[in-house]
Amino acid sequence: MKRFLARRLAQALVVVLGVSVVAFFILHLTGDPALLLLPPDATAEEIRNFRDAMGFNDPFVVQYWRFLRGAATGNFGESLRHGAPAMRLVVERLPATLELAGAAMAIALCVALPAGIVSAVRRNTPVDYVSTVVALLGQSMPTFWLGIMLILIFSVRLNLLPSSGRGGLPHLILPAVTLGLFTTARMMRLTRSGMLEVLGQDYIRTARAKGVNESPVIWKHALRNAAVPIVTIAGIELGALLGGSVITETIFAWPGVGRLSVQAIYNRDYPVVQAAVFLLSTTFVVVNLLVDVAYTYLDPRIRT
Repeated sequence: MKRFLARRLAQALVVVLGVSVVAFFILHLTGDPALLLLPPDATAEEIRNFRDAMGFNDPFVVQYWRFLRGAATGNFGESLRHGAPAMRLVVERLPATLELAGAAMAIALCVALPAGIVSAVRRNTPVDYVSTVVALLGQSMPTFWLGIMLILIFSVRLNLLPSSGRGGLPHLILPAVTLGLFTTARMMRLTRSGMLEVLGQDYIRTARAKGVNESPVIWKHALRNAAVPIVTIAGIELGALLGGSVITETIFAWPGVGRLSVQAIYNRDYPVVQAAVFLLSTTFVVVNLLVDVAYTYLDPRIRT
């Protein structure tokens, strides 16, 4: 078990380092932040002095090493736009992103698991057909389109829910549904296919032949053996919800890390973007590491 965890930790560090390299070099190819931050009438000497002071004239390798050395201590520099520590700005927005991603994942789990199980148990029935159609629609609708439609229907036409901002439960419903529907559809399809595969195994037929009640057969024998791919997709989707809520947060003006990252990209605020990418990628890797550990309890054979 210790070797298993050590190997996974080493792989996680490599992934985080690779993400930091890609994000750093791609971000620095987007343009010169001095042209945005300085007045339009700034002279060439003022621009050059600003770039020297910020270290933008140093070679990319030198800039990356400086970034990596600061990241090791949690110091990503100060925001070029706000003049505050970049990591502090990102951490302040993190609770909003965690709240939205958690609500979206809760919706996905509460809807996808029961629907997928019922769809597999009642295969080729109207319930199965309806679940399949809903899953297809959920994976077909773009997030930006769904969010706009929900705002038009429930905020503009019916005036039932707020269209933007973060507050109580009413503010959370529309963005959580928008963000969670795609995950719900994906997990529903995977749960159905996994349960169908397990329900056709010999040990399930044996349990039924021995007179075991249908409920223990489904929930104890079938679901546990179908849980490994479900846990896999749940972990991947949770990481994706944390890092992929940019569109949803922008549509609903949700004050999370995604919206902050979009604004920082437009402003070429390198420290904030780097801090956000580093934090979200690390969170994604940690979630996947926890999923790997969960495998060993669901199926002890994976430890070898």
